[in-house]
This record gives sequence, structure tokens and C-alpha cells, in this order.
Amino acid sequence: MGWTDSHLYEFRAGGSGWGVPDPDGFYDVQMPATKISLLDVIEDMVTKTIHYIYDFGDNWHHVIKIEKIDGSIAGAAYPRLVRAIGACSPEDVGGFSGYADFLDAIADLKHEEYSQMLEWYGGQFDPDEAVIGRILDNFERLAKKWGPKSRKPKTAPKRL
Repeated sequence: MGWTDSHLYEFRAGGSGWGVPDPDGFYDVQMPATKISLLDVIEDMVTKTIHYIYDFGDNWHHVIKIEKIDGSIAGAAYPRLVRAIGACSPEDVGGFSGYADFLDAIADLKHEEYSQMLEWYGGQFDPDEAVIGRILDNFERLAKKWGPKSRKPKTAPKRL
């Protein structure tokens, strides 16, 4: 997504939820996200629909539908990008309505908040650009983190 995970989030599927425990105790999380993998969810849940809620104040709600699971490709790194459409909204833009206001402001040079929004964002923003390079960089980082670990061969102890 391009977000920084600086807000609470929760995934929900089949009546179960997992996410980041709220340090203030306002939101209950059934289980920490670090204790379950996507593979566990797919194998254990009857449903193939996962809900992802990010930033409970802004309430970004995404529906992830698993359409098909193919066999792995030898030598390929996972996760893999299949398709990307459009840009992720900026972090802390203010939910759906804030994002709509942001897009209105940056689309009109004469808008009273045009310069302020560009400065806040840090430059130009194209809502149609998925920034494939950044997504692929993030996937590569995750693939390295999640991939099989190379093991050093054990060496026999030296005899004196």
C-alpha cells in the first residue's frame, strides 16, 4: 500500500480478527498479526474474502478477494505483484472524504489549498500512478524477509 503502519490495523476473515494490539486498550484485537500468516488464514478459513481496516480514525476499509491459488514457480520470489491499479492515498490524508478533498485541491491550480496540499504531500501526486517500482521494491524486501534462510554448513570441530 505504501503506508507506514504508523496506525492500528486489523484483518478480518471468517469471524476472526488479527492486527496490532492497541496500547491504549480502546480497540480489542482477537490475536496479534505477528502470530498468524496469510497461508494460515487461507488454509483455516472457509471464506476467501479478507477485510483489511487501516487507521481506525480514518477507517480505510479494503476487501481482499482470493480468486485463485496457483502452484509456486521454481526460483520465483514471493510475494509477487500480479496487478496494480492506481496510487495509494497518502498517509494521514483524513480517510475517504479527506482524500477526495486532497484530490480536488491538487487538481485545480486555482484551488485555495493547492499549494498547501502539494507542500504537505511533498510534491506532485498522480492518483492514477501505481508507482510500480516502489511496490516491487517493497515486495523484494518482503520476499527476502519471508523467504527461506540460507544455512551455513556445519563445520566439524578442529582437533588439536
